[in-house]
Amino acid sequence: VQLVESGGGSVQAGGSLRLSCAASGYTYSSYCMGWFRQAPGKEREEVASIGSDGKTTYADSVKGRFTASKDNAGTTLYLQMNSLKDEDTAQYYCAADSGYYREHAVRCPRDREFRYYGRGTQVTVSS
Repeated sequence: VQLVESGGGSVQAGGSLRLSCAASGYTYSSYCMGWFRQAPGKEREEVASIGSDGKTTYADSVKGRFTASKDNAGTTLYLQMNSLKDEDTAQYYCAADSGYYREHAVRCPRDREFRYYGRGTQVTVSS
């Protein structure tokens, strides 16, 4: 499994960025995907997850500002980030996992780490 992020950069507070993640090496319909971030001195946290049916969940800190999506083929994951804040500064990682099957779709794990992570892309927000 390979996950390659792109789209990070520096932006002023209130601005927007769109991250992309190119995925390969697995059966896309059998996996869920997610976005994580880690700021210096802090633990990695889940930002958003998307099941195999496209259903999304978000961390409270980004609800209403970030949108996760994927293309029809399931090979590219996106994270649209709007109204960026200083506290959004972090290394952002794409992740994939075989999860568990529920309600006719693959759901992301809630009680353990994802199995696969990309190398990350840096997002820096300045005011």
